[in-house]
Amino acid sequence: MSQRCYKNNMATRATTPALLTRRERQIMDVLYRLGRATAGEILEALPAPPSYSTVRTQLRVLETKGHVRHEEHGLRYVYMPTVPRHSARKSALRHLVQTFFDGSHANVVAALLGGEAARLSNEELERIEELVRSARKESR
Repeated sequence: MSQRCYKNNMATRATTPALLTRRERQIMDVLYRLGRATAGEILEALPAPPSYSTVRTQLRVLETKGHVRHEEHGLRYVYMPTVPRHSARKSALRHLVQTFFDGSHANVVAALLGGEAARLSNEELERIEELVRSARKESR
């Protein structure tokens, strides 16, 4: 099987990844879960899947944004993420905090614990308490 790697010329782009649409996030979720996949495999894993050509178009957009790259395996393109999941998660969280909570981490926590507190398990609340204790120790 011949394998040629096409490096994305956008890979040297700034460290903050471009924002993703809902469908792009769904495609990235599939790629993070599978590690690497063809457009057909991604299509099968998407909720309310669009057409095959839409998935291919979205993958090209994700390549342009620097989130994925592909390798050619025979006649098939196999796609994989270029941005580690933890980096994408941090970037998305920063955007969420800035956009919806005026940059305030306290507002995020208040929103999470507000009406949703009843849904948190004791284990989750204990984990949050431990994270707060740890953050206090680090800030001293």
